[in-house]
Amino acid sequence: MEVDMLEYEKKLYQQGYELICGCDEAGRGPLMGPVVAAAVILPKNYQLEGLTDSKKLSEKKREKFYEIIQKDAISYGIGIISAKKIDEINIYEASRLAMKKAISNMNIKPDYVITDAMPIPKYKVPVLPIIKGDAKSITIAAASVLAKVTRDHIIYEIDKKYPQYELKNHKGYPTKRHLELLKLYGPTKDYRFTYGPVRDLIKESDIYEEV
Repeated sequence: MEVDMLEYEKKLYQQGYELICGCDEAGRGPLMGPVVAAAVILPKNYQLEGLTDSKKLSEKKREKFYEIIQKDAISYGIGIISAKKIDEINIYEASRLAMKKAISNMNIKPDYVITDAMPIPKYKVPVLPIIKGDAKSITIAAASVLAKVTRDHIIYEIDKKYPQYELKNHKGYPTKRHLELLKLYGPTKDYRFTYGPVRDLIKESDIYEEV
């Protein structure tokens, strides 16, 4: 059965909301780099054929949609939280903070926010977290594309500084090859030191130093 990607938006339009903001993040799982969120307000009843959860799209398609969404959106904002901050407050809180930053970075304020499963308590406008929202709402799907592509671009810049980690291939996710390279070269400041594989590596190196 085909999903109506405007189902949630239509219900909100009927309730009198007009500036509906979709919000999503990218980069919870990687061992390094920031977590990035995007917030976007699309024109009423906006449609873009093929737009869905960014994880289901090819990189070429994401890049294409990224350009179209930026051009067509009424407003959009990006929120970026560094690896250092993730280590300080944990990835869940960092993802929520990235979303709040993304919303505040829009030049038009929304009157309703829908997110991909992320509650934002005591926010200034109503917030509806939708489980798997990036595959159910075109507005959240648009945000997921902006967040994912923005984060990929950041990773490509880090890759230029540290080509030995082959970041282009795994985007910082804990693949077998990435873990091998991490063990070989050790983490840079872009890594998340509270994440298991990085934390364990540092503990190991401490043991070697003590010996």
